[in-house]
Amino acid sequence: MGEVARRGCCPPMDLFRSEPMQLVQLIIPIESAHRTVSYLGDLGLLQFKDLNADKSPFQRTYATQIKRCGEMARRLRFFKEQMLKAGVSPKYSTTPVDVNIDDLEVKLTEIESELVEMNANGEKLQRSYNELVEYKLVLQKAGEFFRSAQSRAIEQQREFESRHLGDDSMETPLLQDQELVGDSSKQVKLGFLAGLVPREKSMVFERILFRATRGNVFLRQATVEDPVTDPVSGEKTEKNVFVIFYAGEKAKAKILKICEAFGANRYPFAEELGKQAQMITEVSGRLLELKTTIDAGLHHRDHLLNTIGAQFEQWDVLVRKEKSIHHTLNMLSLDVTKKCLVAEGWSPIFANKQIQDALQRAALDSNSQVNAIFQVLHTRELPPTFFRTNKFTSSFQGIIDSYGVAKYQEANPTVYTVVTFPFLFAVMFGDWGHGICLLLAALYFIIREKKLSSQKLDDITEMTFGGRYVILLMALFSIYTGFIYNEFFSVPFALFAPSAYDCRDLSCRDATTVGLIKVRDTYPFGVDPVWHGTRSELPFLNSLKMKMSILLGVAQMNLGIVMSYCNAIFFRNRVNVWFQFIPQMIFLNSLFGYLALLIIVKWCTGSQADLYHILIYMFLSPTDELGENQLFVGQKNLQLVLLLLAFISVPWMLLPKPFILKKQHEARHGAESYTPLESTDESLQAESNHESHGHEEFEFSEVFVHQLIHTIEFVLGAVSNTASYLRLWALSLAHSELSSVFYEKVLLMAWGYNNVIILIVGLIVFIFATVGVLLVMETLSAFLHALRLHWVEFQNKFYEGDGYKFHPFSFSLLDDEE
Repeated sequence: MGEVARRGCCPPMDLFRSEPMQLVQLIIPIESAHRTVSYLGDLGLLQFKDLNADKSPFQRTYATQIKRCGEMARRLRFFKEQMLKAGVSPKYSTTPVDVNIDDLEVKLTEIESELVEMNANGEKLQRSYNELVEYKLVLQKAGEFFRSAQSRAIEQQREFESRHLGDDSMETPLLQDQELVGDSSKQVKLGFLAGLVPREKSMVFERILFRATRGNVFLRQATVEDPVTDPVSGEKTEKNVFVIFYAGEKAKAKILKICEAFGANRYPFAEELGKQAQMITEVSGRLLELKTTIDAGLHHRDHLLNTIGAQFEQWDVLVRKEKSIHHTLNMLSLDVTKKCLVAEGWSPIFANKQIQDALQRAALDSNSQVNAIFQVLHTRELPPTFFRTNKFTSSFQGIIDSYGVAKYQEANPTVYTVVTFPFLFAVMFGDWGHGICLLLAALYFIIREKKLSSQKLDDITEMTFGGRYVILLMALFSIYTGFIYNEFFSVPFALFAPSAYDCRDLSCRDATTVGLIKVRDTYPFGVDPVWHGTRSELPFLNSLKMKMSILLGVAQMNLGIVMSYCNAIFFRNRVNVWFQFIPQMIFLNSLFGYLALLIIVKWCTGSQADLYHILIYMFLSPTDELGENQLFVGQKNLQLVLLLLAFISVPWMLLPKPFILKKQHEARHGAESYTPLESTDESLQAESNHESHGHEEFEFSEVFVHQLIHTIEFVLGAVSNTASYLRLWALSLAHSELSSVFYEKVLLMAWGYNNVIILIVGLIVFIFATVGVLLVMETLSAFLHALRLHWVEFQNKFYEGDGYKFHPFSFSLLDDEE
């Protein structure tokens, strides 16, 4: 699709139409390709097309380089994990790193092997240290068993000798509960095992041992006060020291298997007390040595990780840039001579000079003998959509893009959404007290935007921060509509002048407006405060807000139809002007434009006419006299004319357009069948690329059914969309009533008790209810309803939204992609 001339009913604006785009071709020498793509990535104004879409990733030219970059990225992720475990944070540095990617690869490989070796040695030393700690505990606890048992055995032996004057000696003093009877030839020498078992398994461990050996073991356990680091798992575990006495090798084999099954660590243990003391001394000495060695290793590891952290961000950016460059180079096609790379891509027209400068700098910096060639290609392909936004307009553009990206150079609703979206929100949220609260929240994010933009925020905070300028305008418009409704947390104030009405007597507050007399000029701005609190407050505000909602809805829908006219003029589509814009304007304004006119006339004249009756009987009995419902002379004849125009506009929308499109199609293809053949390679290539566009079959039935659906949708939508704008009235009423309930039933009721504690509790409840319900839930509700009014009621009149976004190759977008 060629460039459309910038013309139409509306002046050129950066946001009203997307930037004019062009398809460009670059022919880049191999030796300067890498630097060229790098400079274009810094520029960020060229979206490359994939010219190797038929090839798998492994068949492309730079697959090896991408694999290398992936391996370097894996090493950097490994370094980041190690730094997180060690509590080392990467340092952000703005100084560019001056290192070649090949040198960086070698450096990262060396650092990885060094760090892996350090980790392996550290794990071995730590495991040995944990084993020695457990061994020392076993020596201490089990030694206590032996010492206490030996002392008791000596006492028992002395008693035995004193009674029997025997000379027998005890081989195993721990068998204190058995009677030393029989001769020494029948005594059996017992073996024993010592170790640690997890405390949670100790009871089961004891029962399994008893059952497996049929009670032929003796088990002693002692609790270790502090949790012990397990040598195998490395986790802190509560354990018990155990000593098992057994008889026979079969029992020993069973005990060893049970210990292995329960994860019980066994350690060698000497029976003699002297050897136990010597082993404790040796283990303590080895623990000190290991502790010193482990601390030195950790210090060296921390020093290495700090060195990595000082350059980690720069290395990470360099690797990600290198990987993205080679991904882009893989999208380029190799010339038949294999000396040049051919690239195609979309770029804004304004970027031509910048792209050519980047190509020239790349050729000079890479000492290339040939400069890259830049040329514009002509194509029928639909270009991507690109809007130049700033931090203020980007959030509004995001609201529109969530519905659908604008088709290339169609009218962009964002221009009007900047004003209409916060205004319609404020119509539903109007309270200048609540608006001030929203304003303070928005100002907090705006004042601290530099600090917050550099931090990692949670999802809800990040979403709120991104829409800070939307919230700012919503707050300002809410303050404005709050002044119109005269509501400050539902309380009216005579800000601009005294009320125009006074009471005739003290009972007039409970009466209707008949009890009020006008004694001053009309209240200059907004609703007179005297309306609030009277019995007629709700009927009056209902009538006001309902009619105001219809006026706003009809105005915005008319704006949408006018935008469709701007699109039709811009794209030189006269059919849409005559058979879409004009009948739609006539139909909408014949019915609902007339209703808006009646509302304004009724307000201006103070008439008591029933507008519901007028509109209903305009269809049911158009020839009947209006009687007391007549607002102006000639109203009946005007209604007949408008009704006739509304009926005529329906077939006007439905019938002519499909036949005209069919005739245009036949004329276009009839003329094309007699055009001379072009023989240039470029024309043949263009024809083959766009054959599907040029020779599409015209299905009249499909076009007619589509037009029928479009007509029915507009006719029914005119009614439903107008009714949909009544949500402005409903939500405004709900917000006002909720605010009034919280004020009267919480705050004033607590104030009436004349109790400080009740007043404080009531104030806290009022604050939480106001913040939670009115400032959070009601804000979200009004936001979603305003969103729906724009997406459905406004944008469906003109906005196709079937385009695709401009995604340039840019290094600044790498963080977002990650």
